Amino acid sequence: MHIDLPEKRYYGIGEVAKAFDVNASLIRFWEKEFDVLKPKKNAKGNRKFTPEDIKNLKLIFHLVKERGFTLEGAKTHLKEEKKKTLTNFDIIDKLENIKSQLIRIKNQL
Repeated sequence: MHIDLPEKRYYGIGEVAKAFDVNASLIRFWEKEFDVLKPKKNAKGNRKFTPEDIKNLKLIFHLVKERGFTLEGAKTHLKEEKKKTLTNFDIIDKLENIKSQLIRIKNQL
């Protein structure tokens, strides 16, 4: 899944939910369930996600939505095989970026 977010230090929960095409409540739920997600909160309680949080969200989204893991299965997979999962996920992400660039070039021809 290719996520189109501008380069920024912090992203609001609305931006993140729109980029992943899910509800903001799902993002809040995943924040409670997964320890790797630690968005910053301001005085009003608004969540601000860092690029590292976005990377973790991509990985969680990949495991839960694309590969069909349960939440418990995704948690244990992240804890036990994080290095291997990150390596495979990085490869998949790079290949998807290349694919989208090739499709864009094809459409320009």
